[in-house]
Amino acid sequence: MVISLRTGLASVLALVLASLALAACGGATATVGGTKTPSISPSAPSGTSAQPGPQAQGSAGGVCGKSGVRVSTAGQLSSALKAPSPGETILLAPGTYAGHFKVTVSGTASTPITLCGPRSAVIDGGGVKSGYTFYLDRASWWRIEGFTVEGGQKGVVTDTSDHDLIYGLYVHGIGDEAIHLRSFSSWDTVSHNVIRDTGLDVPFYGEGIYVGSANHNWCRYSGCKPDQSDHDVIIDNNVADTTAENVDIKEGTSFGTITGNQFNGAGMNPSAATSWVNVKGNDWTITGNTGIDSNKDGFSDHQVYPGWGMGNVFASNHAIVNGPGYGFYVQSKRLNDVVYCNNTATAAQSGFSNHACTPAVS
Repeated sequence: MVISLRTGLASVLALVLASLALAACGGATATVGGTKTPSISPSAPSGTSAQPGPQAQGSAGGVCGKSGVRVSTAGQLSSALKAPSPGETILLAPGTYAGHFKVTVSGTASTPITLCGPRSAVIDGGGVKSGYTFYLDRASWWRIEGFTVEGGQKGVVTDTSDHDLIYGLYVHGIGDEAIHLRSFSSWDTVSHNVIRDTGLDVPFYGEGIYVGSANHNWCRYSGCKPDQSDHDVIIDNNVADTTAENVDIKEGTSFGTITGNQFNGAGMNPSAATSWVNVKGNDWTITGNTGIDSNKDGFSDHQVYPGWGMGNVFASNHAIVNGPGYGFYVQSKRLNDVVYCNNTATAAQSGFSNHACTPAVS
């Protein structure tokens, strides 16, 4: 069967461009459906050596201008986050902001609220066994950009927060997952972030980017219903040194996009992850990503709950596996997933895929 990419992926590209338009920032965007392989380091750095320099990808400089509410202490930041006005920009000065910071106020589509700062502005959650270092709780239409998030049990968490942009952060040294979109958080964009050193408390929960909730947590986070964190976009991130998956997409989520990211399986714990990207939701598009070094497979799709893990599309990805599994693993043909033949797999000992590929027509 020959399926055209043009119709299916044109809408994805439109969604990605619309989401990134919020950022008003520079930086490369992925070519959806293209075949160019993004550059990726042969191995991911770890520890403090992973910290990008001041001009690195994702450093502040887009919406983070000179005008706004300036803060330079943890107390000032807490106060500024309590009741910001729609359209307000909060500017972080270089320095360390110790604590766990929570936002419960929303902006609007025309006047989003911005929190931004340079890499040298560090929100430090302290010990890795407790706390959300930066927490958006029913806080929609936010832009958070440029600074560093470290420490805490979880790095950046959204609950019931829509249309948020998480852009250009350096998130590292986290107890569990680095960035988590949860509890019906939809239409959010996670873009140009650098993620390192997760799972320092519990390796099994050390994902880089996590969307949705596992079915056994639906009663905790989504009223005993599927956690429909839908239409989220994960684009142009650099993720390595995660003990669990670089990206974990949970059952209950739908219609998201993973594109243009650089993945590295260095540090993945075999008991916590067997691929860079594990998709268990429905109708996700995974395109134009590059991964290197996995303890088993490159990209994978699983059904862990009835009715989910279905209709996902893999196109124009590059899997440099250097491991025993497949470049692209699909648990069952009945899931109706599509693995296009324009994906590539290198050094995958089991082969390109256990699923017959579909020729793509541009």
